[in-house]
Amino acid sequence: MEKGVQITCRRSGIGSKFPLSFWELIGASTVVLGFGLGLLCVYLTMPASDYSFLKLPRSIEDLRILRDQLESYTSDYTIQVLLGYCMVYISMQTFMIPGTIFMSLLAGSLFGVLKGVALVVFAATAGASSCYFLSKLIGRPLVFSLWPDKLSFFQAQVAKRRESLLNYMLFLRVTPTLPNTFINVASPIVDVPYHIFFLATLIGLIPAAYVTVRAGIALGELRSIGDLYDFQAVVALFFIGIASVTPTLMSKSKT
Repeated sequence: MEKGVQITCRRSGIGSKFPLSFWELIGASTVVLGFGLGLLCVYLTMPASDYSFLKLPRSIEDLRILRDQLESYTSDYTIQVLLGYCMVYISMQTFMIPGTIFMSLLAGSLFGVLKGVALVVFAATAGASSCYFLSKLIGRPLVFSLWPDKLSFFQAQVAKRRESLLNYMLFLRVTPTLPNTFINVASPIVDVPYHIFFLATLIGLIPAAYVTVRAGIALGELRSIGDLYDFQAVVALFFIGIASVTPTLMSKSKT
């Protein structure tokens, strides 16, 4: 209850700490610079070629063009493609850049189901972890300004489920109850321990990653992102999410 009151107080005034302090600004700038240098290093290690096709896909058509250009390149320069893919995906997750769903589709199209799922889960978990720690450093004012109501709800649910927090976080990751971006940014602010955040992310993202990566193999048949999650897929994800919290519900009913 005290934490809920604390969040309410912070929302009402100066507690949101904005603008950033000098050291927070330095820390954030260092993170941005580090990712920028990482992407630059990946680009510089690529062999000389025309990379005008390289851009973040914003539609299925953009994704098809990127896939067609990368298919032959991937077989010859697999390591460079993997490094570039991971750096881009992790950067997008860290800085909340939309479009990672297209990157997941691309993984399926280029690497197949098993390798694609492993790649997406690794990159998504690394990116979510990076976002978690960045938010712990400077995220409080952003979360308070963008999602005040969601934050209050999330804080209350986390406080209520402290003893079974891993099950609850798994449920959130598997089902579309709360956006993954919000979970990444808000978790450190509502005191979700990192080890629970990490495990829930690593395990909970597998079902959705499988659905998306598998769809990437049949990229030519997709007309829009809406085709990914039909009614059956959404129901299946909810059932998996319910299964993740069932042990907690059963233990409560016995006590």
